[in-house]
Amino acid sequence: MPPYAFFNGKFVPLSEAKIGIMTHAFNYGTACFEGIRGNWDEELGQMYLFRVSDHYRRLLESCRVLQIEIPHTIDELLGLTVELVQRCGYREDTYVRPLAYKSSEQVGVRLHNLESSFLLFAVPFGPYLDITKGAKCCVSSWRRIDDSMIPPRAKINGLYVNSALAKTEAFEKGFDEAILLTHDGHVSEGSGENIFLVIDGQLVTPSSSDNILIGITRDTVITLAQQELGIETIERSIDRGELYTAEECFLTGTAAHITPVIEIDHRKVGRGEVGEITKKLQALYFDAILGKNKKYLDWCTPAYKLVKA
Repeated sequence: MPPYAFFNGKFVPLSEAKIGIMTHAFNYGTACFEGIRGNWDEELGQMYLFRVSDHYRRLLESCRVLQIEIPHTIDELLGLTVELVQRCGYREDTYVRPLAYKSSEQVGVRLHNLESSFLLFAVPFGPYLDITKGAKCCVSSWRRIDDSMIPPRAKINGLYVNSALAKTEAFEKGFDEAILLTHDGHVSEGSGENIFLVIDGQLVTPSSSDNILIGITRDTVITLAQQELGIETIERSIDRGELYTAEECFLTGTAAHITPVIEIDHRKVGRGEVGEITKKLQALYFDAILGKNKKYLDWCTPAYKLVKA
């Protein structure tokens, strides 16, 4: 079964979904996107799409920032996503990419007087980082983009050059991931993940004022920690030095799931292994995204009819 895309208002083979080289979004980064996980349950023969409506709610918020208008409601976008996954027929973990963009083929830096379009595609997608052994991170020399420059709460394509610079710097230095600081030196996030610390048995994570993306996996962790473990999350500014003294650290994101951090700048985090609270949250999280915890079934959208009892 060939992969498909939703492009120019219809489903077409992915190989036929192409844009022109003068497309405004390609030239100027005037686009916004989401990443939606499809989590494959081999036992049930089911693909669970996680928190689809929340992803599309955030996409529409990003669209408002860039003055992009797309002719679909959240429910319509959810339906298109399910149909796309069914057409592709993947039987493995999948990453769905919705993208809204300025599609006019015009040269000139602006947002006004340009056409908008929407596309959607899906690809198989395995582990982004090692969620079992943990990641080794460095504090990047690149600072996180500030809200007064490009609003980081929106997933704007052009903004991710900031993340790409930090990620490649970390890779070339022998690390798995980068941690970016704000312009005033507070911890912001990873190149594509939110960050949590465990300090005195409590979860601590940067606040929205520290130029973070308000992550959907981040919100999932905060909810699970409070409802299942009775652990409250403190949202506040975090100093760089706290990275080195925290009991545990982990990254969260649609791609990264919950990834333990075992080392930062060549310093062990805690004992240099996956922490106990992190392990508990991972177990709760994977039960939730695979529809195994009935309390959180409303987060999961099944893509296929069940083929096994």
